Order: sequence, then structure tokens, then C-alpha cells
Amino acid sequence: MKVRHLLLDRDGVLNVEHPSGWVTDPADWIWQPGALDALVRLSEGRRVSVVTNQSVVGRGLASLDAIERVHERLWTEAAAAGARIHDIYVCPHAPGAGCPCRKPEPGMLLDALAASGVPAHEALFVGDSATDLEAAERAGVPARLVLTGKGRHTSASTGVTGLRDLRALADLLAEPSIP
Repeated sequence: MKVRHLLLDRDGVLNVEHPSGWVTDPADWIWQPGALDALVRLSEGRRVSVVTNQSVVGRGLASLDAIERVHERLWTEAAAAGARIHDIYVCPHAPGAGCPCRKPEPGMLLDALAASGVPAHEALFVGDSATDLEAAERAGVPARLVLTGKGRHTSASTGVTGLRDLRALADLLAEPSIP
């Protein structure tokens, strides 16, 4: 399988989850160990989109502007390291809002695919939660679980074997025959 579009969850996959549960200030952004270097490798020759639920906005605990400032830091640091992120899709709605974008709904993934023109079978979604895996399934996109963030708990509760982290994914995708 050739992966032309990589879709990544944010919290727990790219960054360390904040003790409050939300990264709402750029100063609180901490990359997962090895994630930035892996992102450089993963973005070579493929489109990269970040797909993230940010219910902190819908709950009234942070503004969308605050989340956008966090994403500016993400974009800036990724670019400085040599990685390219094409898009960041954000669901700002609170749980229970009934929106089509909040994972496990597939809306953000489908929007990312439509914007790229890459068919679902040539994309890969990487997340750390059961809702990530469900969103990928609903969108018809192959998925991988990483054992960072909520990933270890997700692996134990779902029985899905995960990859150690984004570095392991970069190694896997570098292999000539990807399952």
C-alpha cells in the first residue's frame, strides 16, 4: 500500500497531553519524544493533515483563536525542522453537539481527503484512541494506533496492536512493502 496522504491526530500523537487535558497556550506545546523527527520523515513525498477534536472551545474553556495560536507553533516548529503540514482540521464542538466533524464521526477525515484528492485507500490515519480508529473506519481510511498518549490504554481495551510511536510508523512506511 502506498500512503499518499497521512492524517494524524494531534494530542497524544504529535504532542504530550497537558495535565489539564488541553493544550490551549503555545507555551504548553511539548512534542512527543521523537515525533518531530518522525514527522520530517513522514512528510517526505506525501501530504500530511492534522485532524483534531478540540472540545475545549465548545465547552467555553478556550477560544478558537487560542487553538490557532497553538497550531501556529506546531506549523512553525514543523517547518523549521523540515516537515510539511498541509492542513489542520479542527472540530471545536463539545461532545454531544451532534456535529458531523467530531471524531468518531468521519467529517474531518472526509474533508481532508476531498481537499487532497487522494482516495481513502491511499491514505492512512494515525491516532491514539478508539474514537480515532472508529473515525477512520467510518471514512474508509486504513488506520494505525500509536501507543503514545491514550494509545496504551486503547490497545489494552480494544485488543488492537499499536506501533510504539511515530518513529516506528516512519520506519514502517520506509519499508518497500507496506501491509
